[in-house]
Amino acid sequence: MAERNLTYAGMPELVGELLGSSDWLMVDQAMVNKFADCTGDHQWIHVDVERANKESPFGGPVAHGYLTLSLVAALSQNLGVVPSGTAAALNYGLDSVRFLAPVKVGSRVRLHSKLISFEPKGSGQFLMKAENTIEIEGSPKPALIAESLALLVPGPDA
Repeated sequence: MAERNLTYAGMPELVGELLGSSDWLMVDQAMVNKFADCTGDHQWIHVDVERANKESPFGGPVAHGYLTLSLVAALSQNLGVVPSGTAAALNYGLDSVRFLAPVKVGSRVRLHSKLISFEPKGSGQFLMKAENTIEIEGSPKPALIAESLALLVPGPDA
């Protein structure tokens, strides 16, 4: 998708449109292990490769659901889905998250982000709601669909 020059004035016109799709990202065992170390979630289905290959209903280890969810923020930043001149884009929360398919270790994923709403808030700030879909390469089902909220603070150049 061609990169857009998003502006605060033009964002309301983009409601319902795809803001972008990220490049593919490989979810490897090292990433899963680092996430497990950061969160303390060392459940065998994620980090014990030998056991997961034998016992997992998915045929091997899978990424944590929250690891997959955390990729939404990073991949959104890489897409540049906020208007130019934004001084800060703050995580405001999630309206919904649905985990639809596991991400097997060794899979590639990418993000598709669609603008749901763009509303002014107090103090000149804006609330941006996006539907984020994490696609798994070769899978008929996405890993997840999450409606994210970002509080945008325009800078002096916005």
